[in-house]
Amino acid sequence: MGQATYTTGDFGYETAGDTADDMACDAAGLPARVAIFADRPNMRSEIAQDLTGAGFRTLDGGEIAVLLDGPITLLGDVVMVDCPVMDPAGMAALARLDMRIARAGAHLIVSTSLDALDDVFAALDQSDPQILVQPSRAERVVAVGRVLANVSNARLREMGEEDRIALLRLSQQVDSIAQQLDRISLIDDSAPSHMNEFKQDYRGKDDRPIAGFGGGRLPLPNPALIRQIIASRQARTRFFDAELFADPAWDMLLDLTAAHAEQSRVCVTSLCIAAGVPATTALRWIKQLVDTGVFERIADPADKRRAFIALSDKSVEAMARYFAEVEIPLAHAA
Repeated sequence: MGQATYTTGDFGYETAGDTADDMACDAAGLPARVAIFADRPNMRSEIAQDLTGAGFRTLDGGEIAVLLDGPITLLGDVVMVDCPVMDPAGMAALARLDMRIARAGAHLIVSTSLDALDDVFAALDQSDPQILVQPSRAERVVAVGRVLANVSNARLREMGEEDRIALLRLSQQVDSIAQQLDRISLIDDSAPSHMNEFKQDYRGKDDRPIAGFGGGRLPLPNPALIRQIIASRQARTRFFDAELFADPAWDMLLDLTAAHAEQSRVCVTSLCIAAGVPATTALRWIKQLVDTGVFERIADPADKRRAFIALSDKSVEAMARYFAEVEIPLAHAA
């Protein structure tokens, strides 16, 4: 497929050129098909108009209820669903579509609202979807182009080059630290005195030491310390442009580390807020961090309609090591 070229269209986004080589094509060489499902007819019409202008073929799938009540026959190369509000029937419809998409090898894009994000995220656990939060018309078109452009390596190439490299480095560092833990002996009597002085930071809510010192693993510090670090990072935005400090992976790692130490669960909406970047961007980071084993997706055993994000075991160990070797010594030096 040739590289698409774009010119500014009437709707404020870029539309594809006129040549066949500029269009996104399927395996048969025809313009790629996008099936559109939305409860609002005007929304289906708007999405179809925008995608057609960008060189895609569209199929009007109808309302979301069709996905639940009838046979799912209108599946294109990409399926786009608009569901800003979720109810039990909508979740069931998405779950059925998610399973069908996974089996068919198609690609799913879902646009939703921040209020409905947790429900949408919980319903989609098989098809590796792209989730957009309150997207603009241009962002929907770009999402379709991104999916089709990255089919050959969708797990890592959908991010920008700098973000992808940063993610790979982070994942490699976590793997390296986790492997080193098997070769590092636990803190003993010969350890630097400042580590013993700061053992009081490694305590749980009931003020009892968390298992780790002498128990087999380094523990995480008191979550209050982690929350203080998070608050300090957020305070920078009062004096400088927040974009100067955008580091969603690290901000989410800190938030999940504090939650792990507090023995609390973190929903995807809360984690997106902690990331400090637009929700759609945060969701792409979450997806990549889950795919590379830094985060884990945890289903709620008591409620199948809910899902949470947590640190993987290797990330817990890596963060514990980081605090023991970096943050605690820095606090002592201060």
